[in-house]
Amino acid sequence: MLKASAFIIGYEMEEEIQKLKIQLELKEQENRRLKELLKIPNAYPSTYDVKQESRTSLTNAEIGRYSRQLILPEIGVQGQLKLANTSVLVVGAGGLGCPAGIYLAAAGVGRIGIVDYDEVELSNLHRQILHSEGKVGVAKSSSAASACSQLNSLVQCVPYRVQLDSSNALQIIKNYDIVLDASDNVATRYLLNDACILCKKPLVSGSALRFEGQLTVYGYKDGPCYRCLYPKPPPPETVTNCSDGGVLGVIPGIIGSIQALEAIKIACEMGSSFCQKMLLFDGQEGTFRTIKLRSKQPSCIVCGDYPEITELIDYQQFCGSRADDKEYKQILDSRQKHVLIDVRMPVEMEICKLPTDTYNLPINCVGREDSLASLKSHIQSRSAGQEFFPVYVVCRRGNDSQIAVQKLKNHFKSDSIHFKDITGGLYAWAKHIDTNFPVY
Repeated sequence: MLKASAFIIGYEMEEEIQKLKIQLELKEQENRRLKELLKIPNAYPSTYDVKQESRTSLTNAEIGRYSRQLILPEIGVQGQLKLANTSVLVVGAGGLGCPAGIYLAAAGVGRIGIVDYDEVELSNLHRQILHSEGKVGVAKSSSAASACSQLNSLVQCVPYRVQLDSSNALQIIKNYDIVLDASDNVATRYLLNDACILCKKPLVSGSALRFEGQLTVYGYKDGPCYRCLYPKPPPPETVTNCSDGGVLGVIPGIIGSIQALEAIKIACEMGSSFCQKMLLFDGQEGTFRTIKLRSKQPSCIVCGDYPEITELIDYQQFCGSRADDKEYKQILDSRQKHVLIDVRMPVEMEICKLPTDTYNLPINCVGREDSLASLKSHIQSRSAGQEFFPVYVVCRRGNDSQIAVQKLKNHFKSDSIHFKDITGGLYAWAKHIDTNFPVY
């Protein structure tokens, strides 16, 4: 009996020791994670001006680090010095920006700016390879800048946790030699195009969706700008992004890497392979195609002979009158008169709704005459006497609201009533404004 009792006690003690070892290992992992997070730089402070020292020679350490590309006749020592004296702005620290940023850092580009307002989420990690599980909740710009700095401490990495818009784009872009568009929305593409033309900077633009990718270089030498090819934005309901249409993670990895390649070639004065050309990549077929683009248009309103755009405009308005969740929060806080239309089904309204008087118009009723007549009466009763009356449209994730806005605009055709769909819908509201708001 004594031997059996001793055996049981010994077994229990061993089991307790194992539990304590596991707890200790978890604590050590958490300490390592916290130490790693302490190394992550904060988003760049109030001023956007940054400085970069001019380089005239390479150190022995740099010669050893970059030896494999130094022996390339197209680069050599002079090309490496050009890279060291070049600054590149990467707009978007997502699927495209991550591979682009890390290869620019590896190549020895002197300064890399990374613009992104968002935070790392678990759903990002299958394609946004500079982030990690331990960085979930960290600002993407800081996470990406940290990863690039850890790979190459000789490179100056500047994170900008800002929403790039008309008020700050020129201030940031003027400090960089080359700009990479790694964004995922049409409004930012027009914004970057116009800002780069005004600042005389080449724009390396990439995109990826599902199994396909595209890449071209705008505003370089005598090549066209984005507006030369697309003078008017597409209807919002026809535009699909990764969160809606999906993407295989390796696709933006391929396109982002080629964006870095083009930036390196431009920096080394080797020219670009995609000036007035567009690369089309099909991941399912495994094919690359290059198509020739129309030339620079003399009639272009931003880069043409008689430009009409000499300063940045409201690009959300230009591309379809979209509002973000923060704008709508300001409307609620200021108690400004408006109408909010929720186009979800009534059963979804029972789950949750925004804290204001909401008019429910299900998306499948937006085209019905009786439903539109009731809505018109509702809006008129609240907008009487106002020259400008905002009407916001919301849905679950921001897709149905885009379709609804276009249909409502076509039906009302009013100069005084302004329809805006809320980007990201209730999902964005729960993420950015009210973390206690239900997500379903």
